[in-house]
Amino acid sequence: MKTSLFDYELPRHLIAQYPAESRANSRLLVLNRVDGSIEHRIFQNIIDYLHPGDLLVANNSRVIPARLHGRKITGGKVEVFLLRQLDNFGKCWECLVRGRNITEGRQILLPRKDQSGDVEARIVQVRDSGIRVIQFSVPINPLLPELGEIPLPPYITRYRGDPERYQTVYSRAEGSVAAPTAGLHFTPELLSQLDQLGIRFRTVTLHIGLDTFRPVTSEYIGDHQIHTEWATLPAETVQSINETRKLGGRIVAVGTTTVRTLEWAATSGQHVDPYDPESSHGSDLAPFSGFVDLYIRPGYRFRIVDMLITNFHLPRSSLMMLVSAFIGQAHLDDLDLGRQVLIGTYKKAVEMRYRFYSFGDAMLIL
Repeated sequence: MKTSLFDYELPRHLIAQYPAESRANSRLLVLNRVDGSIEHRIFQNIIDYLHPGDLLVANNSRVIPARLHGRKITGGKVEVFLLRQLDNFGKCWECLVRGRNITEGRQILLPRKDQSGDVEARIVQVRDSGIRVIQFSVPINPLLPELGEIPLPPYITRYRGDPERYQTVYSRAEGSVAAPTAGLHFTPELLSQLDQLGIRFRTVTLHIGLDTFRPVTSEYIGDHQIHTEWATLPAETVQSINETRKLGGRIVAVGTTTVRTLEWAATSGQHVDPYDPESSHGSDLAPFSGFVDLYIRPGYRFRIVDMLITNFHLPRSSLMMLVSAFIGQAHLDDLDLGRQVLIGTYKKAVEMRYRFYSFGDAMLIL
């Protein structure tokens, strides 16, 4: 498939610049992937589509203050964007760096907000796609609140409100440079309602990195190389998933990062070819912690996820390809039908003036 097939037109005024005043009052587009029918609801109505015995699984990763402002020894301004920690101490990071002449060996000074002194950093390697490896003079994880700020996506240019609105209410494990935005619609009250109805809630952790910001640039989607991200599937979540499946309940993934974590465990983690219809579905899941690099595109055979909650994604992104594959699971005799349904649904969402991207509205795919 050509990457251009995953393009669509979006008026700029539909890119959400602010979160909904109440998280659960975001709009919810409900798509039945079998017959293509669409309903227009409010997110708190998601209760109407879940049954006792179902299991919601969400990504509890928390966004770190990953945008750092500094200067070169010569005085020029530098912006450092943390992407991924490369060591166990928090001193070596993969980063994007904005500034002039940011070459190997260049030193950067990062001032603390409390004016207690600078943290020194040095460019130790220049990689492809503008990525730099930076060695900091001290472990910076505990210093990030004093060094940096929560990064909003580049298409959000007006929001100056509480940065906690760019965190899910259940975020715990610090490490992402972007929020798992499908979970932004949940409130403690909604989670409590679900629990009272017998709908359980468990978490995974996947620290979101570079691919959130990079569109697929190759002409064909099969030529794209997805970046690795650190993920953890806890034993408690594994137990709940295995129990739910045995009892006939449905696994409802909150967001594409949750999908990638669960499906990696069911395929790559068990050495199963995810695109081979004859390959085994694998046994029960097992806990894991490590790097995940599963690239889900049309033709993928989902092993774990039965329903998906997601936001509206950027054109030509790997996230659109994942959602297309999930819709297409109901039509495996036509690998392009899922994409066609998704593009048609996005066109309807534009007509109905849904709000797009991170602070935007949600989809529930049945």
